[in-house]
Amino acid sequence: MPITPPRFTLDLPDWALEELQQLPNVFPDLKDRMAAVLHFARLNTKHQSGGPFAAGVFERDSGRLIVIGVNRVIPLNCSSAHAEITALTLAQQILGCYDLGGPGMSAHQLVVNWSPCAMCFGAVLWSGVRSLVIAGADAEMMAITGFDEGPMPANWRSELERRGIELIEGLMRDEALDGFRDFAASGAVVYNGRQG
Repeated sequence: MPITPPRFTLDLPDWALEELQQLPNVFPDLKDRMAAVLHFARLNTKHQSGGPFAAGVFERDSGRLIVIGVNRVIPLNCSSAHAEITALTLAQQILGCYDLGGPGMSAHQLVVNWSPCAMCFGAVLWSGVRSLVIAGADAEMMAITGFDEGPMPANWRSELERRGIELIEGLMRDEALDGFRDFAASGAVVYNGRQG
């Protein structure tokens, strides 16, 4: 019988750690937050260190950057290592709190270069973030890349609202789609389980 690994790790590629050191500590402007996330998504494609997705956790009101995570599915052999999961998990570890909206915490915001998949939607709900910012939420990303985002509930937007999570969508949509086109042109693997 094989020995079970004693732990599993979600980490960032070396290039992302270096890029994070170059970023300002605070992003007061929402568009600047999304631009940073889109930059990380493009670099993840360029470095072939995961899929074309990135997500950043910021303090909603001050714009203080906590972390930007990228998709790590293939490098880590972990189907759940989506950008949102990576960013939320690293932010919770950095802040020492599983609830990013807990007592005494600043309100946190998740900024993503597209709408969450079915799995990441659940992670957003449980993370404690108070705000979700996405570049887009329609099927165009899937048509361009071939990724399967899974069976999102039809009422996902109202579920966010019901749980006190503001939704801002359509920020820098065209720029996000350009990044997905670059990924598609790269010929990189599209890793849908059972091919979607």
